[in-house]
Amino acid sequence: MPPVTHSLRKFDVGDKANIVINPSVHGGMPHRRFQGQTGVVIGSQGRAYMLEVRQGGKTKVVLAAPEHLRKQK
Repeated sequence: MPPVTHSLRKFDVGDKANIVINPSVHGGMPHRRFQGQTGVVIGSQGRAYMLEVRQGGKTKVVLAAPEHLRKQK
């Protein structure tokens, strides 16, 4: 199990976050094609966050739990 602090991470609108899927937590897991992508937080939905990710020539919205996100430095 991951540390409790991973599920308590907070992100603000406009923060950049990397999607790093944690396989030990199945809830709120984004699709595997977004692994390693960087997106901008555009809002929250429940305890998960909505990220805007550019993929190819399109912008997509990804919903991911905080256990699967890391703040970009």
